[in-house]
Amino acid sequence: MHPIVGFFGGTFDPFHNAHLRMARAFRDEIGLSRLLLVPAGDPYHRTQDGLSAAHHRLAMTRLGVAGEARIEVDDREIRRTEPSFTVETLTELRSELGPDAELWFLIGGDSLANLSRWKDWQSLFTLANLAVALRPGFETTTLPDEVRTEWHTRQVSDFSNRTGSGTIRPLILPPVDLSATRIRDTLSRGGDVSHLVPASILRYIGEHGLYR
Repeated sequence: MHPIVGFFGGTFDPFHNAHLRMARAFRDEIGLSRLLLVPAGDPYHRTQDGLSAAHHRLAMTRLGVAGEARIEVDDREIRRTEPSFTVETLTELRSELGPDAELWFLIGGDSLANLSRWKDWQSLFTLANLAVALRPGFETTTLPDEVRTEWHTRQVSDFSNRTGSGTIRPLILPPVDLSATRIRDTLSRGGDVSHLVPASILRYIGEHGLYR
């Protein structure tokens, strides 16, 4: 049986409960044998003031999924010295897994709307399948024409014809309306986010004085 591997990337600053909820939904709905959480590296994000150093984000992501079955943290983008692009990470993963593996890339509806601006975006479909986490009220009319065409031609509703790449499948469970930006803002004001962030990560934030 060929492996079924998922790729879920992000800044994870900090990793929070909505990230964990989406990771579990992605793993379970797609039936992944392995889910790789890939924190973004520093070079690409140096223009974004206020984001935590990569080693902190990596540590928090590891704490957030500790003990979760079939979920692991991959530090490849953090180890790079050049800016990272999704197409390059997927190319690496495809090379490592081989041509027969089923590879899935998790993307949000907002990112889907901007997909045509990504580097070599159409190559993504030759490398992986896309799992799309949609917010309530998502309308395909908001997508650029070229992305909407891909959405309608590649979308599948079940797994009767599993394939290594090239399909799009919306996730049934939409993401919670929760953002890392809001959590950072609340923490900077001394607010309580214990219901939004795993306790192990909150301890880490306190020990390292993050988001003050």
